[in-house]
Amino acid sequence: MARVATVEALRTIIGSPNQQVPLKIHRELNARAVEFIGKSPMFMLATSDAAGRPTVSPKGDLPGFVQVEDSHTLLIPERKGNKLIFSLTHILENPHVGLIFLVPGTSETLRVQGTAELLDDSDLRATHAARGSPALLITRVTVTECYFHCAKAFLRSDLWNSRTWPEQMAISFGDEIAQSGGLAREAIAEFDRAVGERYETDL
Repeated sequence: MARVATVEALRTIIGSPNQQVPLKIHRELNARAVEFIGKSPMFMLATSDAAGRPTVSPKGDLPGFVQVEDSHTLLIPERKGNKLIFSLTHILENPHVGLIFLVPGTSETLRVQGTAELLDDSDLRATHAARGSPALLITRVTVTECYFHCAKAFLRSDLWNSRTWPEQMAISFGDEIAQSGGLAREAIAEFDRAVGERYETDL
């Protein structure tokens, strides 16, 4: 198996972009990007720790939950989660982040690069409240690059076509933990019941 180890070898396989393509990359949010973010109920956040080990985390809420402070700044509320805080600790170690915003039914996505910092300000957290609770904290992203990604991945996957969707897959966190030896088999059903209850009452 031949390993691709140089940019030159990679370009031989992939080719070079049309000279106009890089011109879609902007250094700030334009009006179309701001509109897209306002319609987006979910984005994917990529971070990495000080050693470069990455993670990607989904972030979602009602459309407009990510606020555009200005053309260079995004404010992202932190909601309740599993408290593993991988992304947040990564930001403390390495502020460079990447975001991909999604709008259901739209096959193009918006990619944002920048640097992030965590803010604990009571007034700011209150302005990002949802379901009666303020944000736990705010992630402020300073935008360095912004561009729309073409639709090919979504067209190939046919992601937004519900006729192609498989049967819903049930995930048992109790079983996942039991496989690691952290939960007795007889406790799985009760653990999953508690998870389902939190989905309804603890968003």
